[in-house]
Amino acid sequence: MAIEIEHKFLLANNAWRLHIDHSVSYRQGYLSTAPTSSMRVRTSDTQAWLNIKSATIGTQRHEFEYEIPLSDANTLLHELCTKPLIEKVRHCVYAHGKLWEIDEFSGANAGLLVAEIELNYLDEIFIKPDWVGEEVTYDPRYYNNNLATLPYSEWAR
Repeated sequence: MAIEIEHKFLLANNAWRLHIDHSVSYRQGYLSTAPTSSMRVRTSDTQAWLNIKSATIGTQRHEFEYEIPLSDANTLLHELCTKPLIEKVRHCVYAHGKLWEIDEFSGANAGLLVAEIELNYLDEIFIKPDWVGEEVTYDPRYYNNNLATLPYSEWAR
């Protein structure tokens, strides 16, 4: 069993784009969301995974991930997952010795940008780059399973 320790932030500006190491496109959908956990299917161009996460709001939660055949994942996304699917490009940016994953959403969540950093332990100290803005780790609206049921395009702003 793995424990994920992650912080989520909005972006303060686009300076991070100058430092992109690589990017990957993802599509993901949810087979189940419950008060205790979520189960999702995620694909990239060449790989697919089944992922189960505890539904804890905050920085730490249980995470299980298993690679599955891409053809199975595409069938699950098309036939069994709730819609809309989550569509995003994940940009990987290294800053201050840490990997930052910046999700640039499209589809029903177009316009949303979220930066995530995974830590090795709960009280690990990290430096926020200048392009990192407000922390939204504790705001459940920014969790992907919630973006699948209430997309960013439907938020009252």
